[in-house]
Amino acid sequence: MKVLYIDCSMGAAGDMLSAALFELLPKEEREAFVEKLNSRGIPGVRYVAEPAVKCGITGTHMSVLVNGEEEGCGCDHHHEHEHSHEHEHEHHHDHDHHEHEHSHEHSHEHEHGHSHHHSSMHDIEHIIGDHMKLPTSVALDVLAVYQEIAEAESHVHGQPVDQIHFHEVGSMDAVADITAVCLLMKKLAPDEVIVSPIHVGSGTVKCAHGILPVPAPATARILQGIPTYSADIDGELCTPTGAALLKHFATGFGKQPIMKTSAIGYGMGKKDFPRANCVRVMLGETVDEEIPAPATESAPAASFASNGDIVELSCNIDDMTGEAIGFAMDRLFEAGANEVFTVPCGMKKSRPGILLRVLCKPEDKEKFVKLLFKHTSTIGVRETQMQRYTLDRKIYEVDTSLGSVRVKISSGYGVTRKKVEYEDLARLAKEKGIPLSEAEEIIHKDLDV
Repeated sequence: MKVLYIDCSMGAAGDMLSAALFELLPKEEREAFVEKLNSRGIPGVRYVAEPAVKCGITGTHMSVLVNGEEEGCGCDHHHEHEHSHEHEHEHHHDHDHHEHEHSHEHSHEHEHGHSHHHSSMHDIEHIIGDHMKLPTSVALDVLAVYQEIAEAESHVHGQPVDQIHFHEVGSMDAVADITAVCLLMKKLAPDEVIVSPIHVGSGTVKCAHGILPVPAPATARILQGIPTYSADIDGELCTPTGAALLKHFATGFGKQPIMKTSAIGYGMGKKDFPRANCVRVMLGETVDEEIPAPATESAPAASFASNGDIVELSCNIDDMTGEAIGFAMDRLFEAGANEVFTVPCGMKKSRPGILLRVLCKPEDKEKFVKLLFKHTSTIGVRETQMQRYTLDRKIYEVDTSLGSVRVKISSGYGVTRKKVEYEDLARLAKEKGIPLSEAEEIIHKDLDV
């Protein structure tokens, strides 16, 4: 099994991850890959892969030039602001992970001294969908990473996702970093991606909102449920983009697995620290035989947090018709149940029956208990408290040779699944007068899913 191990002992940022993964490519393929990156149509962007040395280690720094300049010195820390009237003010950013300081004057028209964008999620979708020449599966990965960041910002700022505005993360160099990583992950195609516990740094970071603790609030939100630590480095080591990319692609977190390494890559940051400021990646094959760990150590294990509590309500029914049970299920769904389903079961005196189960939020359980008694013949309802783990689910509309379809992308825990909505497949098959299987084959080929 092909496995990718990502060493985040000095944190992670988008440019460092792209440079490290780039070094895993055979040397004869690297120049061509940069040329392909530069042909993707990201507005004003040009990639330059250049050698860099940190603490005597040679690696690669992936520079992203926007209109000929390296925008923000590779920083992708971001802040959300609203500008609703004419004003002028200065922003000062001082991020220890990618050293820079710059200021802007903002007017009502948002004029800047250089190409620095404040983009909404809608703007990002427009750039990815209308400007960039990406395989559909890669475009969906890029959107999923941005969605992760947007949801973290939404939680931190207490605003809906569609009102969040990215600053540095919405700029073209951040779009370029995320795109490069997603393209490289598709090209490398590892079966497993194991990430070390992530060093987030320590201290504080200056931003337009003031002085914030490290990790920054949005980064901390993204990293919930993921092993992190703070050690001897003063500064911001893990950026929001780095955190979102790791969370999207990781299948597990822990120590390096038992593997035969075939390639090693070093992606270098801009700033110098007492320790080599780089992300190290290793690509190889897992080894079947187990090597016992020393008695003093425990085996590494993936660590994930649940997505919250959920309640299962269930009851057994043997004296209702199928139509009546279907009617009850419809009422339960209309009331907002997360899920309603039946399971055939054998009951007392060998009578065949139905086990009816309802999944709901803990705060809604009394409502659904009442509905079960109201719409079924049961005389008893059981309750089970559960925790659940769910993938994030988003739906995007995509054009194909047959017509427009909705694609559901489910991601998280190192898994990304893409599925065309059945209703759209069926509609196009009817419109074109072709079998469903043929429509599915054509659309999957168009979308690369």
